Amino acid sequence: MVPFQALQAYGVKVDAVCPGKKAGESCATAIHDFVGFQTYAELRGHNFSLNKDFHGVKAESYDALVIPGGRAPEYLSLDDEVLEIVKSFHKSRKPIASICHGQLILAAAGILQGKKSTAYPAVKPVIVSAGGVWQEPNPISKCFRDGSLITGAAYPGHPEFIGLLLDSLGATIENGKKKVLMLCGDFMEDYEAMVPCQTLQAVGYTVDSVCPGKKAGETVATAVHDFEGAQTYSEKPGHNFPLTATFDAVKAEGYDALVIPGGRAPEYLSLNDKVLRLVREFDTSSKPIASICHGQQILAAAGVLQGKKCTAYPAVKPQVVLSGAEWIEPDPITMAHTHGKLVTAAAWPAHPEFVAQLLSLLGTTIHFK
Repeated sequence: MVPFQALQAYGVKVDAVCPGKKAGESCATAIHDFVGFQTYAELRGHNFSLNKDFHGVKAESYDALVIPGGRAPEYLSLDDEVLEIVKSFHKSRKPIASICHGQLILAAAGILQGKKSTAYPAVKPVIVSAGGVWQEPNPISKCFRDGSLITGAAYPGHPEFIGLLLDSLGATIENGKKKVLMLCGDFMEDYEAMVPCQTLQAVGYTVDSVCPGKKAGETVATAVHDFEGAQTYSEKPGHNFPLTATFDAVKAEGYDALVIPGGRAPEYLSLNDKVLRLVREFDTSSKPIASICHGQQILAAAGVLQGKKCTAYPAVKPQVVLSGAEWIEPDPITMAHTHGKLVTAAAWPAHPEFVAQLLSLLGTTIHFK
C-alpha cells in the first residue's frame, strides 16, 4: 500500500493487477513483523483493491514496474505470464523496483545475472543461484540500484526504495526538506500511520513519531481497520510502529506541520491535556495540521475546528459538528479537503489526496521529465 498510494500522491497513475483477478476484486494482504520468534510472524492484513484487469497488461503501456514482497511472489514466480511481463520491462530497460520476497520473481524471470541485488535475507540463496551479486541489507532499510533495477529488503526500506524509483523516473523534488511531527498512540490505524510517514520521508522529509508516555525507541501497537461484511469496520492487529522521538521533548516550534493518524488512539489521546496543548500550538502558529479518520476527535477536543470546513470518518460527524465545524461529506471516501492550513480526510483510501494536499501546503513539488 505504501508504494501504491505514495506514487499516486506524487501524481503518478498506478495500476494494481493480479493474475486470475479483475479490476474491482481484491487480494488478501499479510502483516509481517518480528515479535520475538526466530522469523517473522504473519497476521491477516487489509484487503487490497485491484484497479485493472491483469489480462492484456503490457510493459509498453507503463514507465516502471513495482513488485511487493510477502508470500505472493512464491506462487507468482511460477506464472509464465508474470515472468514474461517482467522480462519485457527488463528488455525495455524500464525501472523495476522489487522488495522483500519480490526478488523470487526476478530470479525466476532470469534477469538477475550479474546484477547487484538485495532482498529479505532468507532470499539470499535464490539471488546467488540466479547469478545475482548479493548486497547485504545492513541496516534492513538499505536499498540498492543497479542500472534500472531497484531492490529493497523489507518495508522499513520504503522511503529509500520509493526515492530511488522517483529518481529513476526522472523526478525532481523541490522544497522537500521539511520536518513533520506525527502524533501516535496505541491502536492507531496501521496504514494511516505508515503511509503518510513513509510517503513524506521518501521526498526528503524528516518525520518524528511520538506518543504520550513513551520514548524514542519504543513502539506503539497499530490496528488494521477494514470493511468485511459487518455494519462497521473490523479490527485486526497491525504492525508495531516505531517511535523516533520522545513526546515530552517536542515543541510545535520545531516542526513545519502536524500529522494525526486515525484508528482508536484518538479516543484516549483527546483526553490528554498535553496533546491538546500541542495541537493548539500548531493551530495558533498557522502551521499545517493534517488529520485523518478518527484523528479529528483530537481536533474537536482541542477546540481548533470552530468555523472550519472539515471531513472525517462518518461516525465522527457529531463530534465535528458539535465542535463548531462545517461538515464536509466524504463522498467519495477517497477525497480529502483543505481549509486554510487544515487538511482532513475520512479514511486511508484517501491517502493520495490527503498527502498531496499536505505537500502542497508545505510548498513541496514533484516534477517528472
